[in-house]
Amino acid sequence: MPMPLTVLEAHVAPERESALRAAYTEAAQGPFPPGLVRSTLSRATNDPTLWRIDTVWESPEALTAMRGSGTPRGIQIFRAAGAEPTLSILEVVATLSPPQ
Repeated sequence: MPMPLTVLEAHVAPERESALRAAYTEAAQGPFPPGLVRSTLSRATNDPTLWRIDTVWESPEALTAMRGSGTPRGIQIFRAAGAEPTLSILEVVATLSPPQ
């Protein structure tokens, strides 16, 4: 079964970057919603105001349960920085990792 990938994306004013980073760091302390596989915070290299949180979920059911439990943490993180993110939901159809 393909794993869902949520992508939250928003423009964050440069003076609010520290608030965004602090909110993400705080979220990294847990607790984590069941089914969260991994999450990354990234910024566009060609537009330093464009930020993303990509999160992989173990199943569509885990994503549905998280979304039904209130305002998702990723949205709260962006709102702490004064930004309203857009959401995209994708399916992970393949992954690639170099051999160890």
